[in-house]
Amino acid sequence: MNLELWKKIKKRQFAPVYLLHGSETFLIQETKELLIKYSIEEEEKDFNLSIFDLEETPVEIALADAETLPFMGERRLVILQNPHFLTAEKSKEKVEHNVTVLEQYLNEPAPFTILVVTAPYEKLDERKKIVKQLKKNAEVLTVNTLSEKDLHSWITERTNQHQVTISPSAIQELLHVAGTNLMNITQEIDKMCLYLGGNGAITEETVKLLVPRSLEQNIFSLIDKVVNRKLDEALRIFYDLLQNNEEPIKILSLLATQFRLIFQVKELSRQGYGQQQIAGNLKVHPFRVKLAGGQANLFTQEELLGILSQLAEADYEMKNGKKDKKLILELFIMKLGK
Repeated sequence: MNLELWKKIKKRQFAPVYLLHGSETFLIQETKELLIKYSIEEEEKDFNLSIFDLEETPVEIALADAETLPFMGERRLVILQNPHFLTAEKSKEKVEHNVTVLEQYLNEPAPFTILVVTAPYEKLDERKKIVKQLKKNAEVLTVNTLSEKDLHSWITERTNQHQVTISPSAIQELLHVAGTNLMNITQEIDKMCLYLGGNGAITEETVKLLVPRSLEQNIFSLIDKVVNRKLDEALRIFYDLLQNNEEPIKILSLLATQFRLIFQVKELSRQGYGQQQIAGNLKVHPFRVKLAGGQANLFTQEELLGILSQLAEADYEMKNGKKDKKLILELFIMKLGK
């Protein structure tokens, strides 16, 4: 994650062209909002800010706007969204694009315009001339799933924006409790910063006090309590979930998802794959792989296969409707604890 680019934007050191691409759409949106905030005055937005959806508008029309002089302001900001022609996928677009016009613009961008191309795709087609030219001529921000290290940096940066500090142990607890979804993390950081006020400090205790566990994290904790033979605590989490009107079938589904992940991580680790490789293969965040790896060490492969078989049987019994759903889950948790 290139936090330097954000710092330049805040200092109003703008590039003539930006390419924002990757699967982490939240960060693309954040960067886009930063550019809007710092490059165009509020009263000028109606005149000098244009956003074009390239699934609806030909790129040459958008670029004609980019080459129009700003009205009552220093610069124009033109944002191009959904440039599907940058990918290798077959075109589903309703409109034809004259990409040559974009190539010509990139060679000589308008000095009074900031052009922003937002491509929410994990991969661009590197064979295409226009992709090569964009990467050469634009300031590029690639935002696919953040590594754990980048997540830590991003959380620190986010809290610093509020003039609040956060300890490494608090960051770790936040990721444990809230998961790795950036929108969720942002909401929780903003809430804690508002609670503490300026010059506050977020500690592990602050996170435990203010951040509710997501359903997925409660399931993770439930499994953790069971494998560490803390059956009473595991059942307490289960009863709390039921009290919060979580459906037993949903709890069972998440248990199955987590145990499937634990099994896959164990198997791929046995084959010699590293954490990042496993995350890429399974399409999950590396932090989740790290946590699942810790739990995988507490089971043999045979035990995990047996648990997955029990979960499949419990799923059948729930859908069959012959047994009480709550009882089916209680029995599964108690059997697991033994």
